[in-house]
Amino acid sequence: MDAQGRGRDEGIDPADQWVLNPDTGDYELRLTPSSGRSSTSSGSPGTSDARASGSRRRPGPATPPPGDRASVPGQRGRRGAEGGRGGRDESGRGDRDEPRKAGSRAAPPAQGRRKAKPKKSGKKKALVWTGGVIAFLLVGTGTAGYLVYQHFNGNITSVSTDGAGTGGFSKDRAINVLVIGTDKRTGKGNEGYGDAGSVGHADTNILFHVSKDRTNATALSIPRDLITDIPNCPTQLADGTKKDIPGTAGGRFNTSLGQSERTPSCTMRTVTELTGLEVDHFMVADFAAVKSLTTAVDGVDVCLAKDIDDKDSHLKLSKGEHTLQGEQALAFLRTRHSVGFGSDLSRIEIQQQFLGSLMRKLKSNDTLTSPTKMWSLAEAATKALTVDDTIADINQLRKLGMELASVDPKNITFTTVPVLDNPNDKATVILDESKAPQVFSMMREDVSFTAVEKQEKAAAKAAADAKLKGEMADPADVRVDVFNGGAPAGSAQNALDWLQNEEGVLKSTNKANAPADVKKTQLVYAPNQADQARRLADLMGLSASALKPTKTDAGDMDPMVLTLGPDFKTAGSPLTAPQKAPDDIQRVEADKAVCAK
Repeated sequence: MDAQGRGRDEGIDPADQWVLNPDTGDYELRLTPSSGRSSTSSGSPGTSDARASGSRRRPGPATPPPGDRASVPGQRGRRGAEGGRGGRDESGRGDRDEPRKAGSRAAPPAQGRRKAKPKKSGKKKALVWTGGVIAFLLVGTGTAGYLVYQHFNGNITSVSTDGAGTGGFSKDRAINVLVIGTDKRTGKGNEGYGDAGSVGHADTNILFHVSKDRTNATALSIPRDLITDIPNCPTQLADGTKKDIPGTAGGRFNTSLGQSERTPSCTMRTVTELTGLEVDHFMVADFAAVKSLTTAVDGVDVCLAKDIDDKDSHLKLSKGEHTLQGEQALAFLRTRHSVGFGSDLSRIEIQQQFLGSLMRKLKSNDTLTSPTKMWSLAEAATKALTVDDTIADINQLRKLGMELASVDPKNITFTTVPVLDNPNDKATVILDESKAPQVFSMMREDVSFTAVEKQEKAAAKAAADAKLKGEMADPADVRVDVFNGGAPAGSAQNALDWLQNEEGVLKSTNKANAPADVKKTQLVYAPNQADQARRLADLMGLSASALKPTKTDAGDMDPMVLTLGPDFKTAGSPLTAPQKAPDDIQRVEADKAVCAK
């Protein structure tokens, strides 16, 4: 029997019904409410005296859900009325943010404050991403809570970012998390898959981008067989030594990990060079992680539009709906020959469908209200995933999870880097230069791939404002100095040639490298140069955020200053992100169930 079944009190959060018995050190199911009952409402003798003194009756032993007694460490809490619960606030619910210091006293439970059907908090939703902080739901924030916190922290494996990332996510900007699935065959039962000697390449790669306003997210799959440049990678090796691993021009993306002792930090650098997006964090999962995580949530629902019998992945399923976990889930994610065109791109599509279903499962009440599932998920996640060293702590994972979990699944879009078959090698793919830059630009500028009401209103306002900005100067009257502030080599001259020869901006000068690099292209102009700025912005496709007015007017012969950033690729290509994704790119929303074909 668990907290979802017989004995559950209607007004009590099911997670609160599992408490630590300080006398035995075991977790027990509390079937009697801790507050909200008058002294005369219970027929149990002695209840009135116990509640009047602020103490709590300890229930007799109860059997925890299967696996709980084995997986929950048997810590002993402080003896006394507050033993094992600790840190309760005036509403009768524990503070779940930080563990309470040992020895601090808890306030007695307030009477009559428990309300029926409490709304799920944002913290509980965050657990679907980070798992580990379920400890706080199970044991409150007392001494036992701290020990469980330590238990989960001890599960975490981390690897250095080697300075490749931003140094950590922030609440006031967009978040980019790189999820890497490796083909490393370590772990029980994985020896027989494919290349048993693989060092673990970057075989499945998803860059999860969450917008600054947290209204939407894009999960961008990067094909393992994409031909791209892998940069030089300063790397801290497993033995602690440091090594500069040379880059590779025109290599497969999946060799950014494993090959030549490269670590996930090198994959981070490769993603940034490819997309122009700086990565905050990475998480790495292997075959064993897939099996343990899908088992922890009692399987993931998938739909097949046809029968599948894949000899390579060993997946054999009939047409229709199935719930997969463990070996079957792994086989589904490895299947490619029996779906789509039989390529790795087809496998990416079913992986996206699977992950969308997993997100829906994790956010369902069936998962969120089950202490057993949440504990299993926490245990599996913290043991199975390797994370970067800036989030190698349950508290940091919790904070990151709260940010990621705030996005509605209907505004989470799975898409894939637009690619073309490599004409020189049919086994690999190359960037589709007509579409990929648009996708990268949309992500950099936080443009959603789905219809988000808040963003649509902002776009409409921006369009209305643009009409009120006034007249534009003639191209021949535009005076501007062009600097390279982080764009590809030769960009300043490339822009100058285009402006002068194609657009008639003759009063333009190449000033070579800027005194300092910029994050993205910007145009600095004086108030009396606004008409020139509008013309240049129109010609180059600059966004409003790229325009930086000064406070004082300029002299008649003073030029504006255009500094080209990493977002500048070639002259004539607009620097503003399109407001709509290309119609024919592959994509699927996380809230939609799609059948694998």
